[in-house]
Amino acid sequence: MNSGVRVSLLDRSRIRAGEAESSALTGTVARAARAERLGYGRFWVAEHHSVPGIAGAAPAVLLAAVAGATSTIRIGSAGVMLPHHQPLVVAEQFATLTAFAPGRVDLGLGRSPGFTPPVRRALRETERDFAADLAELRGFLDGTGEISVHPHPAGPVPMYVLATGSGLQIAAGLGLPVIVGGPLLGVGGDPAPGLEALAGYRRAFRPSPQQPAPWVAISLDVLVADTAAEAADLLLPEAWAMARSRTTGEFPPLEPVAAIKTARRTSREQQNLDRTVASAVAGTAAEVERRLAELLDRTGAAELVASSSTFDRAALSASDAALAALFDRP
Repeated sequence: MNSGVRVSLLDRSRIRAGEAESSALTGTVARAARAERLGYGRFWVAEHHSVPGIAGAAPAVLLAAVAGATSTIRIGSAGVMLPHHQPLVVAEQFATLTAFAPGRVDLGLGRSPGFTPPVRRALRETERDFAADLAELRGFLDGTGEISVHPHPAGPVPMYVLATGSGLQIAAGLGLPVIVGGPLLGVGGDPAPGLEALAGYRRAFRPSPQQPAPWVAISLDVLVADTAAEAADLLLPEAWAMARSRTTGEFPPLEPVAAIKTARRTSREQQNLDRTVASAVAGTAAEVERRLAELLDRTGAAELVASSSTFDRAALSASDAALAALFDRP
């Protein structure tokens, strides 16, 4: 595998059926500590509000716990949903984090809406200018804003944009690096639209003090096991949760593989399950290495963000170790 590519983990604090929700958060912190020992370059957490299967609602708070359990790995949000917050508050939160983890904090930002209309109402969502909010936030963090942030950040807080479609153009105009996933990667489908969107980002990129040249990370589910069949089983819990959410509108906790295999499925649920499986990379180490090498070469990505999850924590730990080993090889 290309030794110049950074590999990182994204953990959304997935809740397991039959488990206390707090265990999802302590599991995230424990996984970050293991990621550091395995040599991962970065550990990301995310923001989701009032989603039954996800405990990760407060990235800045969770990252403080992660910072306390680690000492060298970079830590970041992938991401904070900026339309839910005032830019000054986000700047203060991440400036505070740098006091606990100087030189290790990254700020990934997105603009996904709340999960359901009631959640969007609770978040007081309104029409916001994402580009203007990004620019204002950057000003607070780099000291060029209208007011000063306290505490002053203990070093730079690099910003990243979770981008699809027009988000890529916004990032290009502001000279910011991007993290892309989903349909833009063309995994299991036609890669052409995604490649053209990335080419447009690179053409339109305007250098900035943080980022002198275009920079792309790709994010997707990656799971490694001893056999292809075992890897396919590891994919099932997340794929089943996604299939149910697309069918019922509720994103549930992860369930054991055995329960999913015996569950009755509608044709629509099966189609949605198959779609999620097709968008992931799973298999033996050799199979995963081959598919990732092709994907990294096609996209020109500088970082792989593995957003993997499964019900069995021990199997997930083994997969993380196997994936890290692929990037240790020359």
